[in-house]
Amino acid sequence: MEKTNQSSVTEFVLLGLSGYPELEAIYFVMVLCMYLVILLGNGIIIIVSVCDSHLHTPMYFFLSNLSFLDICYTSSSIPLFLSSFLTSQKTISFSGCGVQMFLSFAMGATECVLLSMMAFDRYAAICNPLRYSVIMSKTSYMSMAAGSWIAGGVNSVLQTSLAMRLPFCGDNVINHFTCEILAVLKLSCADISINVISMVIANVIFFVVPVLFIFVSYVFILSTILKIPSAEGKRKAFSTCSAHLTVVIIFYGTILFMYAKPKAKDFSGTDKVQVTDKIISLFYGVVTPMLNPLIYSLRNKDVKEAPVYMP
Repeated sequence: MEKTNQSSVTEFVLLGLSGYPELEAIYFVMVLCMYLVILLGNGIIIIVSVCDSHLHTPMYFFLSNLSFLDICYTSSSIPLFLSSFLTSQKTISFSGCGVQMFLSFAMGATECVLLSMMAFDRYAAICNPLRYSVIMSKTSYMSMAAGSWIAGGVNSVLQTSLAMRLPFCGDNVINHFTCEILAVLKLSCADISINVISMVIANVIFFVVPVLFIFVSYVFILSTILKIPSAEGKRKAFSTCSAHLTVVIIFYGTILFMYAKPKAKDFSGTDKVQVTDKIISLFYGVVTPMLNPLIYSLRNKDVKEAPVYMP
């Protein structure tokens, strides 16, 4: 019976801003422009980091990974999101929804771990400068980056497989721009307690632990900076981690605002997704990846001055 029910849903309908046609044209232009900036900005960061030998350092290796991750994350959903504005067809296949969910989970979890690895890099550079080259050897930082991708991928396989094996035998309308897992789970006609438990565990591992790791790292970094006698030395030390700290605040701040704020309730007691919630989700999915290369290029003298050598 479960297999029959599950096979009855072959596609999902993504509502997006369907209820607000007056906003669709504006958001189409905005999202298209931002997506082009994401591709251009992050692409330049990757090219510069690879082609300029002066930037063959752990920090810029992590940065190029972050840029590649942002391109993959946005490309998993934005093209479909944009195409939905041009046609009346606002559907996504069952398998396509699974692929989108997998990429979204994998990129999100990987970025959480990657940002914590970048915090450790800044800790080693400021708190242990004499041993920095030993601590952050090429083998070390490449292993750290690979571990981030593997951890994110394994988590995504687990969460996506648990979600897509559920029976979907009723409503197939997702009140979201993408196949966001919480919106998809609401459509299942089976017990989702295992999914909820696994997501809670994953949130602790990939959200709480990295946040605590970053916080502790910056406590030691700040303590070390305050011990520097000259104001110029303090400024230079802080400037080496200010871009990363800005990205961390934007990334985790948006996630907290999205998921920690109370949801509006209607009179029937069910969750009511407001336009503001969707705009916040859009900010997390589009604006944050767009800001990352801008923040790093504006705050890092090396990136701004690096020539782009085209192969």
